[in-house]
Amino acid sequence: MKNRTSQFLAIIFIVTSIACEAQPTIPNKDAQIALAVLAAPEDKREQATVLGFDSENNIVELRAGTNEFVCLGDNPQTDGINIAAYHKDLDPFMARGRELRAEGVGRQDIFDAREKEALAGTLKMPEGPTTLHILSGADGLFDEATSTLTGVKYRSVVYIPFATSESTGLPERPASPPGSPWIMFPGTHSAHIMISPPDPNETKEN
Repeated sequence: MKNRTSQFLAIIFIVTSIACEAQPTIPNKDAQIALAVLAAPEDKREQATVLGFDSENNIVELRAGTNEFVCLGDNPQTDGINIAAYHKDLDPFMARGRELRAEGVGRQDIFDAREKEALAGTLKMPEGPTTLHILSGADGLFDEATSTLTGVKYRSVVYIPFATSESTGLPERPASPPGSPWIMFPGTHSAHIMISPPDPNETKEN
């Protein structure tokens, strides 16, 4: 009986150890800030507000800023790197999306909920064009020692709520040449101009 008990405890210890190892490590505050601000224009990084993750993986404010940018750090529970920086006037829109995702609401339902709330005036949308900058990549790696980021692609978005192809003169789908701007979700609260510069590593000739 004693041997069986010892074996059982050993199994529990191994399983617990594996489970603990599987939990992602939350980077410290300074490391999260150093990575998150790379999504913002260089001259906006030092004074930007930074959101990151606490020990329970909840989004929290890591640093209060003094300019118009909010930087959102990388979620340690997801693979690769995904960081963003957006104009502060987009924060109600972004925060509402995070809130609904935390409740388990699906992508389309989030869109529908924010559309309804924006039309009702309960979700405040920006009155003018506002930007979102994104750096992401499944193979993204961040070197904290040199503050360099590799394996990611850049794209930017300009939100113009309820804009259309007619009001902007932009096509409603990607066009040639690669990287040309186009408008996504035209006529809705989430109407925005997509700008995705081609990756030079993918377009250069061998």
